[in-house]
Amino acid sequence: MKAITFILGLFLSIQLLSQTTKPETLIVIHTKYGDITAKLYNDTPIHRDNFIKLVKEGWYNGSPFHRVINGFMIQGGSNKDGRSDPGYTLEAEILPNHFHKKGAIAAARMPDNVNPEKRSSGSQFYIVQGQIVNDQYLNAVSAKTGHIFTEEQRKVYKTIGGTPHLDGGYTVFGEVITGFDVINKIAAVKTDSKDKPIEEVDMNIDILE
Repeated sequence: MKAITFILGLFLSIQLLSQTTKPETLIVIHTKYGDITAKLYNDTPIHRDNFIKLVKEGWYNGSPFHRVINGFMIQGGSNKDGRSDPGYTLEAEILPNHFHKKGAIAAARMPDNVNPEKRSSGSQFYIVQGQIVNDQYLNAVSAKTGHIFTEEQRKVYKTIGGTPHLDGGYTVFGEVITGFDVINKIAAVKTDSKDKPIEEVDMNIDILE
């Protein structure tokens, strides 16, 4: 009996270890301004797996960045045929170790008044450009939202930048590795009164196997 218990415990430990050491999925977002390479986090598996599924289905091929705000973020996720989402939402995976630093990839969603569970859109996502902020700004955000920033997060926001006021409200499920200059170029395009680029900026996404 003890031997069976030991073997079962060993098996579960191996399974857990294999899950925590699984390599993170890498993706490449191709645009006319260059490529953005990013990784998808393993500890947000619902969003990771859904994103991979949509990429493999070709959902994002020819999809536009339809909302661009310089100094804030670039957003895409609608199908090239005009569908804004695949008809479902995702359970929130808001984790304290993932925050809205520059290059963070997060899921867009409907506001709290109609979405108290903070469920994510099935396809809409944004990439943070953000701005460099100071401790005074971070303290003000904490006072307003109740969100507490770690010292490491404060350091990142004060040196690299981001959108700290979104922390705790949206699921961050990946981050950019290379192509920060591409984010800046897309964020700088001319837009209309609804923050839509005057000239379309389309994307195609590949998974790096």
